[in-house]
Amino acid sequence: MRENPNDNLTKSAVSAAPRVSFVSLGCPKALVDSERIITRLRAEGYEFSRGHAGADVVVVNTCGFLDSAKAESLEAIGAALGENGKVVVTGCMGAEPENILARFPDVLAVTRPQDYESVLEAVRAAAPAPHDPFVDLVPEQGVRLTPRHYAYLKISEGCDNSCSFCIIPHLRGPLRSRSAAEVLREAEKLARAGVKELLVISQDTSAYGRDLRYAESAYQDRAVRARFVDLARELGEFDVWVRLHYVYPYPHVDEVLPLMAEGKILPYLDIPFQHAAPSVLRAMKRPANDEKTLERIRNWRRLVPDLTLRSTFIVGFPGETEEDFAYLLDWLEEARIDRAGAFKYEAVAGAPANDLGLPPVPDEVKESRWKRFMERQQAISARLLKQKIGQRIQVIVDEPGGGTSGGAAKGRGKADAPGVDGAVHISSRRPLRAGDIVSVKVEGANAYDLRGTAT
Repeated sequence: MRENPNDNLTKSAVSAAPRVSFVSLGCPKALVDSERIITRLRAEGYEFSRGHAGADVVVVNTCGFLDSAKAESLEAIGAALGENGKVVVTGCMGAEPENILARFPDVLAVTRPQDYESVLEAVRAAAPAPHDPFVDLVPEQGVRLTPRHYAYLKISEGCDNSCSFCIIPHLRGPLRSRSAAEVLREAEKLARAGVKELLVISQDTSAYGRDLRYAESAYQDRAVRARFVDLARELGEFDVWVRLHYVYPYPHVDEVLPLMAEGKILPYLDIPFQHAAPSVLRAMKRPANDEKTLERIRNWRRLVPDLTLRSTFIVGFPGETEEDFAYLLDWLEEARIDRAGAFKYEAVAGAPANDLGLPPVPDEVKESRWKRFMERQQAISARLLKQKIGQRIQVIVDEPGGGTSGGAAKGRGKADAPGVDGAVHISSRRPLRAGDIVSVKVEGANAYDLRGTAT
């Protein structure tokens, strides 16, 4: 995912302030890192430029999860150097600065992921901040790169898992959870600022608090444990949509289902299952009891009938046989995964999977399996969405419309996260604004989206 955060930033009233151009690449977790850096710079009086050419310095927040993401990051760095010349590099690729400097020796600095202070120091050195900046230029909730009505809420950094295909623990380090009070104070500020949907993210959301030994912290008049279900319960009191992402399927995830049944948090779980064939899961160092997982999914749906499951899968992992892949397709049908994406396996430098000694899957076989996976998932999604025709669902509006000449508005139901899931196209006699939450009668469906009328 590539963002152009400069389009969402407000110019400072101090015309002499240095100008920063910012490029944010990668996942929502990296986007939150960008928001934190921008908030700090904005507090110090920096302006933000819509293009590299007019800036005093460029910051590129890189992604290094896959080779294709690294290539995009390197391209962005090269473009910034070509258009501007003063470039600070941060993010996941900053975990191995020698790789950046070997390719681009003229960059001003390369900082590690989450090393916000080093980014600030590099920007200050390249373009000194104005004296005595006006801190109140920054809103209480900080500068955000998302629309006003939703925000990502990052509850921890890093990861303690050892999935063989992943280098995130190397790039971002071990699990480091924020205290419950710190998370809740941020959520409170966001809700007070008009945010209507909180998307809870981390590298491993369900591991939240384990590194803190689930310690309590004081929030308002009570102590709150740094524990997955406790945090979810507290967030459910803010009268906003709460959506859980990147949930590793630990047994205690079952504890949040009653909160969904009560309407405290959205009936939505984003769980990266990655595969279903036991032999492939073992090679990936992922939970490998597929029958137990299916039974848990059945129990979840008995408790929360409208539960939406989103997931990601990898096809073409080393050693994956045609039988393994067929097993995955059958499991997908049995689990009735509502929203799923698939990646063709890439051998990432430094990943333990490279040393397993398993036979690689040819590129043409990966491509074929990816297409077959997506075709199967599209059929499953189309079937599930068709069942919603005639229902009334709550929809949050992302793109305004309606009224006499506004055209259709576009939004998302409780089953849809921004940027990765489907949309609801809304006809309305009255104008609908971004952030409105409306009741929509569903009248049509395809493989990804719904269509309906606001009631």
